[in-house]
Amino acid sequence: MKGNLPPILPVGTQVVTCCPIRDPYGREIRPSGGVAVVVHAPLEAGQRYRIRFADGETVKLRRHDLRVLSHDQDAALGENPSSEDLFSHVIYRCVVGSRAFGLDEESSDVDIRGVYLPPAHLQWSLTGVPDLIERTDADECYWELQRFLVLALKANPNILECLFTPKIEMATSLGEELRAIRRCFLSRFIHKTYNGYVLSQFKKLRKSVERESSIKWKHAMHLIRLLLSGITALKTGHLELDVGVHRIRLLAIKKGEVPWADLESWRRELQGEFDAAVETSPLPDRPDYRRVERFLIDARRSMVNP
Repeated sequence: MKGNLPPILPVGTQVVTCCPIRDPYGREIRPSGGVAVVVHAPLEAGQRYRIRFADGETVKLRRHDLRVLSHDQDAALGENPSSEDLFSHVIYRCVVGSRAFGLDEESSDVDIRGVYLPPAHLQWSLTGVPDLIERTDADECYWELQRFLVLALKANPNILECLFTPKIEMATSLGEELRAIRRCFLSRFIHKTYNGYVLSQFKKLRKSVERESSIKWKHAMHLIRLLLSGITALKTGHLELDVGVHRIRLLAIKKGEVPWADLESWRRELQGEFDAAVETSPLPDRPDYRRVERFLIDARRSMVNP
């Protein structure tokens, strides 16, 4: 496990800063308690988020310097259910990360993710329910069903991996139904979402190389893995998480044993293959919004008098 590091918050999460923002000279330019939105989330816990304030200014902060806004709002009302109460409404729990990718080693973490569906009276209450609940003493978090579905429809890699991981720990009948319709979420959106993220992150890695700074090799490995996964999805219509024959080469990247030039060459090769795959992909242009919405409405109805 990753100690006390909370799980990664997805892009779009509204947050509150827990510390003042300072300029390079140490002068306070923003007090703590500012509201912002996550515009870039790291692949790994411990790395920094980029958040944007209402006036457009962006800053980078670590997870322990941020609180989820909805959690603060619920606490202020004083009637919100505890996270422990909400954990009892989990409908789907799975393992993602290195153990699902076939990249695990003896010291690898166990990354638990999933979905929860609260009773209607909690959903309709003044406090509502948070988009995400998390256990701070473990790498474990669960998205509220609607938030999970919306992110999956946008081809968010972290969410799609929850649906296609082979490592399922628990699923209620609704959880099994959710997994049964997982192909409804796959579309050519994968090309834009995955490709855009990889390109922007490799640009940052390249700057580190130019500045002769240390490279986050594990991050680089996961970017290549993301491309491989996206290519397979576009070519076959199925999202395969296990890296298979690429395991040794990817772990070599993680250990910093692959020269940057070779890594960039492989990335460009995969990028070209990715761009070509979208043209002939069996995947639809858009996900099946109507089928997913029917599932959500039926699930909500089932929680009126559970």
